[in-house]
Amino acid sequence: MNKTDARHQNALRHLQKMLGYTFKQAQFLRQALTHRSYSAQHNERFEFVGDSILNYTVAKMLFTAFPKLSEGELSRMRANLVNQETLAKIATELNVGDALLLGAGELKSGGFRRPSILADAMEALFAAVSFDADFNTAELVVRHLYTERVKQINPNDSGKDAKTRLQEGLQARRLGLPKYRIIGQIGDISEQQFVVQCDLGELGFQTQASGHSRREAEQQTAETALKWLEQNYPSGKLIKK
Repeated sequence: MNKTDARHQNALRHLQKMLGYTFKQAQFLRQALTHRSYSAQHNERFEFVGDSILNYTVAKMLFTAFPKLSEGELSRMRANLVNQETLAKIATELNVGDALLLGAGELKSGGFRRPSILADAMEALFAAVSFDADFNTAELVVRHLYTERVKQINPNDSGKDAKTRLQEGLQARRLGLPKYRIIGQIGDISEQQFVVQCDLGELGFQTQASGHSRREAEQQTAETALKWLEQNYPSGKLIKK
């Protein structure tokens, strides 16, 4: 076994440990981590099944955790938990990128860090567990990864993302909408990050954040702006008439 193969095997062992599940049939794990640039036997069909497992399990967790919330509120919460950004964060925590099988072009362009590829691999992994074992086992894996995230949810936010909450906070204070703009890109092509600024206009406050995607950076900077707004202009205090 060469060094590259050894590293990949170590990555697979680490990933299974983090998932809390060890595969009996290695081909399912391999396909879940195979991008279409690497082989015709890739993970896209697995994603289709994994997406359904993820949505059902997270919906069930939210249904149990928040018995008083409406369907709409639960749906918004679920959307934030199963979107590309959250899945990519989970994949990063699990070091999924180290276990991916990518074609030469994707490797060179940093595909192992690309949020869309990482998110797709996570969905494919849920499907792979169900194929290797059963649906209940796949559900347990999802629960293992999402329990703390569900516990940390503030029901008063109704599952809305930072940009939406900032917009609503400004509107409640009779202020205009925030402006976002990309002010730079840092890092080489394999680890490139977007730097985005959020400008609250007449309040004279600006903040910035970076992320692997424009959306991630916007959400990060909106979160900072929202905290500043709530600290300096408490809810219910109108800025202008």
